[in-house]
Amino acid sequence: MQHSKTLDTLVGLFVASGIVAFLFLSMQVSNLSSFVEPAGYLVIARFDNAGGLKVKAPVTVAGVRIGRVSAISFDEQQFQAVVKMRIEKKYNRLPDDTSASIFTAGLLGEQYVSLEPGGSEDYLQDGSEIDITQSALVLEEIIGQLLFKKAGEKD
Repeated sequence: MQHSKTLDTLVGLFVASGIVAFLFLSMQVSNLSSFVEPAGYLVIARFDNAGGLKVKAPVTVAGVRIGRVSAISFDEQQFQAVVKMRIEKKYNRLPDDTSASIFTAGLLGEQYVSLEPGGSEDYLQDGSEIDITQSALVLEEIIGQLLFKKAGEKD
C-alpha cells in the first residue's frame, strides 16, 4: 500500500510540473510573459493601414527588440491607425527623424514595427510622434494588384 501512495504522488508531481511547463510555454508564445511594462517612454506613429499588428507586438531596430506596441486605435478625423509604442528607457537616443514600418516575420508570421533611425541630433522624447511611416503590406492587396495587372495586359 505504501508503494502505491509513493507512485501516485510521483505521478501527480510529474503531471503538475507538465501543466506548469505548458502554461509557461503558452505565456511565452503569446507575448504575455510580462504583466508589468518595463519603464520607458511612449512614442506614437500613424499608419494608413496597420494590417494585423497587435498590442504587445515587438518594436525593433536593426532586428533587436527595443520595445512593444502598447495600444492601437483609430483616428476618426484623419482615418488612420494610431500606434502607441513603449520604448525601453535604455534606448533613449533614437533620432527624432526616425521612420517606422510594419513588417511581417516570415511568410505567415506575426507583424512587428521596425524603426529606422535617421540622422537628426535631437532625440525622441516621451509623447513624440514619428512622422515618416510605411504601412503594412497586405498580401491580398498585392495579389489583387498583380491579377488586375495581368488581366489588363491581356486586353
